[in-house]
Amino acid sequence: MTQSARPVIKETIVVEGRDDESAVLRAVEADIICTHGYGINAKTLEQIGYAYDKKGIIIFTDPDFAGKNIRERLSGLYPNAKHAFLTRDDAHKDGDIGVENASPEAIKAAILAARAVIQKDEKNSPKAGFKASEGRILPEDMVMLGLTGQTYSAELRKETGKILCIGSGNASAFLKRLNSFGITREELVKACSKASTENP
Repeated sequence: MTQSARPVIKETIVVEGRDDESAVLRAVEADIICTHGYGINAKTLEQIGYAYDKKGIIIFTDPDFAGKNIRERLSGLYPNAKHAFLTRDDAHKDGDIGVENASPEAIKAAILAARAVIQKDEKNSPKAGFKASEGRILPEDMVMLGLTGQTYSAELRKETGKILCIGSGNASAFLKRLNSFGITREELVKACSKASTENP
């Protein structure tokens, strides 16, 4: 499957672990949140809740007992979430059952079967959830706010991401996530200011 063949998914996809995340990103382009098992910490739940309210989530856990329990827990918290499922055969490899074992084709099919919203990823087209009048956050905005190009930029992105409940990443990934979540410039400026004040 080529890079261009991956559909861009509007919703955030919730998986169990980093290997699952890597497997999903071979099949589609999307924001991913990992639960890291059943004992989901408060910060991760906050991040999932933010994504649920902003753009919707697709719950995509392993087709085993643990995955079923995580899915049921998340379903109780986020009743309008969409659900993607793999068969045990598709997710089986060397005695292990998990999303990370499935082929990109099977993962893509499961996500599309969940009625995922596919969005265009053109540079000048606003992402879903973004008001056209607000425009997209640009690389120069990142530079102006110190989110890239400075020695403290990585830490500022980390703290700003915590405030916005969108996680962190390198400058390119952080910019993509800001626009994917529909964060406005005003929201970003306020979050950066708060992060700078709390972590001088």
